[in-house]
Amino acid sequence: MAHLIADGIEAAGMTARIRTVPNLSTVVTQAEASIPEQGDLYCTLDDLAHCSGLALGSPTRFGNMASEMKYFWDQTTSLWLNGALHNKPACVFTSSGSMHGGQESTLLSMLPPLFHHGMMILGLPNSIPALSNTKTGGTPYGASHVSGTRHEQSLSQDEKVLCEAQGKRLGQIAKVLAATF
Repeated sequence: MAHLIADGIEAAGMTARIRTVPNLSTVVTQAEASIPEQGDLYCTLDDLAHCSGLALGSPTRFGNMASEMKYFWDQTTSLWLNGALHNKPACVFTSSGSMHGGQESTLLSMLPPLFHHGMMILGLPNSIPALSNTKTGGTPYGASHVSGTRHEQSLSQDEKVLCEAQGKRLGQIAKVLAATF
């Protein structure tokens, strides 16, 4: 999903950078740096401060964003204090194992940190036909995917269209706002 959203962002003439957040350890004996020195490209506070827009994604965990994502956002107070994310557009996306796995509530759970940071929230408008046609994922709150309980279901064509459309919308708005602010 992130790669399709990135494709949409780039189709709008903006550069997309895909990042992840570190896993949390269930055994805490010693605090470690929140960003490991090697592995996946992890999102840093500097990445957020210098982005033109943000597509925030998380798997659905019982109707909520994943704890790793929540932990990451809990570390962004310095950005909040200096208004680093004010007036930047943002959107959210998710995936769940079942149609009723809590996709919409997960998308909604990701919005409060974005509102508190002064971001402008973008959803998916009903002018995108795939939003009305989808029999799997996709909501006005953001792109979503139903992966199946064993994650055996690939993205449907409608889900792919919605991801790209969401990315393109984010890219277009970020481009306009970057020229304005």
